[in-house]
Amino acid sequence: MPAIYATQGAPPLIDHPRWPAELAAWGRALPRPRAILVISAHWEQNPIAYGATTTPVPLYYDFYGFPERFYRLSFPAPGAPDLAAEVARLLGPSQPLVEQADRGLDHGAFIPLIYMYPDADVPVLQISLPTQDPVGLLELGRRLAPLRDEGVLIFATGLLTHSTGYADLSNPDSSPHPDVAAFDAWVADALGRGDLDALVHYRDRAPGVRRALPSQEHFVPLFVALGAALDTPGPVIFPHHGFWYGNSMRSVQFGAPVTADVPA
Repeated sequence: MPAIYATQGAPPLIDHPRWPAELAAWGRALPRPRAILVISAHWEQNPIAYGATTTPVPLYYDFYGFPERFYRLSFPAPGAPDLAAEVARLLGPSQPLVEQADRGLDHGAFIPLIYMYPDADVPVLQISLPTQDPVGLLELGRRLAPLRDEGVLIFATGLLTHSTGYADLSNPDSSPHPDVAAFDAWVADALGRGDLDALVHYRDRAPGVRRALPSQEHFVPLFVALGAALDTPGPVIFPHHGFWYGNSMRSVQFGAPVTADVPA
């Protein structure tokens, strides 16, 4: 299986005329996973915790002030208790995995999954993001990498840029600030070249980073997916990209070719 970083944004993104269809096409193009392991920007906790393993996995509507219809979204995926045991084994005693049984899939997980796996028939487990340190997250990805050989899709989610202070919030198609666009292009180039050193030191090297990422939590899940694919030669592709309310919607796939065409 590949490892992926899927951008997700706020719930109203499901009304976008292009984004849901591109997610659906990406899901169809991927090899079918045995299970999905989600690491979302919206759950930061250390020691690493895993969420609900019951069937269906509950949802956590971790957003406020939106129309009622967003709180009726459903994704009744099977739980993945066996995957939780596999993750615990891979992390080992030096990095204990704790259970948080009442923690459902947050919107960073279930909104993209609704479109990528609309039948909700693949077991899903979410674990917490234990740090924002790129090196630590690369190592976490490395330790989780053997799951890919077992048919598990490592599914990191966030937003490549997370800036709300510079876009025209009355226009979802407003142009990004030049700094945001520059950061997006720099990340794409560094990923394409495999420049791991530059990516790890993005806070010091990337143009526009202060404006593109006032906070880091939406960007850094990328390093988990990257770490899970470091030892697997394969293309880095961008299944969809563009800007929404001035933020980059670039998603990334590491480590394995797709089984069908994905929109450019």
